[in-house]
Amino acid sequence: MSNNPLLHGAHGERHLLLGNEAIVRGALEAGVHIVTCYPGTPSSEVPDTFHRIGGEGRYRLEYSVNEKVAMEVAAGAALGGAMSLVTMKHVGLNVAADPLFTAVYTGLPGGLVVLSADDPGCHSSQNEQDNRYYARFAMLPCFEPASAQEAKDMTREAFSLARQLEQPVLLRTTTRISHMRGPVDFDDLPAPQPKVEFRREPSRFVPVPAVARRRHVVLDEIVARARQIAENSPFNTVTEPAAPTDLGIIVSGVSRNYLADALSANDWADSVRVLELGMTWPLPEEKVSSFLNQCKRVLVLEEGEDLLEQDIRALVQKRGLSVLIDGKNDILTHQGEYSTTLVTRRLAQWLQVSCSVQEPRCAEPDLPGRPPNLCPGCSHRAVYYTVRQVFGDDAYYSSDIGCYTLGLLPPLRTADFLVCMGSSISAGSGFARASEKPVIAFIGDSTFFHSGMTGLANAVFNQHNVLMIILDNGTTAMTGHQPNPGMVQDMLGGMSSHMDIETIVRGMGVTDVAKVRAFNIKTLTKTLEEMKSKPGVRVLITEEPCVLYARRQLKKTSPQVAEVAQQGEEALRCLEQLACPAFYRDGDNLAVDATLCTGCMVCLQVAPGAFKARKRQG
Repeated sequence: MSNNPLLHGAHGERHLLLGNEAIVRGALEAGVHIVTCYPGTPSSEVPDTFHRIGGEGRYRLEYSVNEKVAMEVAAGAALGGAMSLVTMKHVGLNVAADPLFTAVYTGLPGGLVVLSADDPGCHSSQNEQDNRYYARFAMLPCFEPASAQEAKDMTREAFSLARQLEQPVLLRTTTRISHMRGPVDFDDLPAPQPKVEFRREPSRFVPVPAVARRRHVVLDEIVARARQIAENSPFNTVTEPAAPTDLGIIVSGVSRNYLADALSANDWADSVRVLELGMTWPLPEEKVSSFLNQCKRVLVLEEGEDLLEQDIRALVQKRGLSVLIDGKNDILTHQGEYSTTLVTRRLAQWLQVSCSVQEPRCAEPDLPGRPPNLCPGCSHRAVYYTVRQVFGDDAYYSSDIGCYTLGLLPPLRTADFLVCMGSSISAGSGFARASEKPVIAFIGDSTFFHSGMTGLANAVFNQHNVLMIILDNGTTAMTGHQPNPGMVQDMLGGMSSHMDIETIVRGMGVTDVAKVRAFNIKTLTKTLEEMKSKPGVRVLITEEPCVLYARRQLKKTSPQVAEVAQQGEEALRCLEQLACPAFYRDGDNLAVDATLCTGCMVCLQVAPGAFKARKRQG
C-alpha cells in the first residue's frame, strides 16, 4: 500500500506541493471518480501524479488518444453520474471545444471539471492563447488559483459547483501556478462519493435544434446562479488599507502574487484598495460595482489578454459610474509573462511615485545562444540526417508537434512549416497539391494516434502525393513518457491495449509501407531512395525507443560509446552534418563526450573512417 501523502494525508497536515500536485489532492478531497487527459505541458504532472500514486481503487485514470476524446469520455462519465476531471494544456482545449460546448448546453449531472493549463511566454507551446476566453465563450464558471493552496481548494470547490449546477467548470492555471511549489494544508479525504443516477431525458441530453434552443434558456439561468455564487465566493476578496483612499486595484490570476510582492516591498499597501478575483467568471458585478463606487481611479492587473479590463470598462459604462479605469500599456502588455518587476514599474507609474526597480537588462549580445536541441542518441536525428542526404532542399518538410519539431534548426533543417498537432500529413498534402513539389510529412507515434490518422485517411481518399514518416520512439516523449496506443503491451499494463501502427496504416489503404530501424542508416537510405521516385501516399515507419525512455523505463543502455579514431575532414564533416550534442571541439580537433554519448553508433555509419567504438567505462 502506498503511503503517498496525496493519497493518505489527513486533515491538519501541511505538505509542500507542486501546483499540479495540489490539484490532484483537491480532486481527491472532492471524491473524483474518473480522470482523463491528453498530456501537455504545463498540465502533464496532474495525470502523471494520479498514475504514480495509483489511487487504490478511488478513481480510474485514462490517457486518451487526444483532448477531444478525453473530453468526450469525461463528459460521458459525468453523464453516467461520475465526478470527472479532464486535463490538458491550453491549445488542447481547442481540440476539445466541440464536445465541451455541447456538454455546457446539456449539462452533466455527475459533475465535470476541465483543467486548462495556459502557457504565457510560450515556454513549451506554439501560442499564448488565453483560455479565459473559453469561460466567456462557452459560459463556464471559471476559477484561477494563485497559490498551491488555492489550487487544491479551488479544485475541490470547482467539483462542488459542477455538481451543484450540473455544469462543466473551468479550472484555469498558468505555467507559473502549475509548476510553483508551496505549502498546502490538507482537509480529510471523503469516503467514496456516490454517483448520480442517470435519468433518461432525451429532451435534455439529445441536443437537436428544438432541444438546444430550450437548453440555451436554461443555460442563461444557470449562469445567473453561478454569478450569484461568485458574488459570495470566498475566493473574491477586498483588502482595505489602514487609511481611506480612492485608488483601487482589481487583480486576478498569478498577478495577485506579483501585486502582493510589489505592495509589500515598496510600502504601498496603505495607498490602495485591492479586489482580488479568484472565481473570475461569471464576473461578480455587484461586488465589483461596490468596489468601483468607492474609487476614483482603478487599475486592472491581469496577465494575458485584457478580458477583465474590458468587462470592467463595460460595467462602468452600463452602470454610469464615474471612475477612471486603467489597464494594460507599454509596460504591462498582453504578451508574455508578468513579473514582480513589471508590476512594480507599472504601479509606480500609475501611483506617480518613484521606485528603484529598473527595466530588465537585455542579454549580453556576445553570449553564445543555447537553442533547443534533440538529445544525444535521439533516433530522430538519424532519420533527419538521412532524409537530408537523400532529399536535401529538393523536398519540403511538413513538421508536427513533438520532440521531432527540434529538427528545424541547421544542420538538420527538416521543418519548413507547422500548423498544429497532427497537421503534418494534412498540411503537407495541401502544400504538395498547391505547389506540385515533393513533400515529406514527419509525425510521431503519439501524434499519429492523436490526430494523424484522419489526415492520412484524407490523403489516401483524395489521392495526395506525399511521403509520411512516422517517427515511432515508443512513447509520448516530449511531455514525459506517457503511454500511447503504440507502446509495447508489457509497458502499457493490463488497463490498455497495444495497437500496431503498420497494421493501421495498411488498413487505411496505404499499399506502399515500409518499416525500418532508425539507427540503420544503410537500410533507411535505401528505403528512402526507393520511395523518392514513387507517386501517391507512401508511409515509412522508423522505429527506435526514445533514448531517455530506454534508459529510465526500459533499463537499456549501450555497453559501448563512440570515440574519434581519425581526425580530419571526415570527422569534421560528421560534426557539421550530424551535429550530435555529444560532439565537441578540442582545439582544432573533434572529440566525443563519453558522458553524453549513448552508444547509438550513428556516427560510425556516417563517418566510418573517423570513429570507432569502445567499451563504456564504469
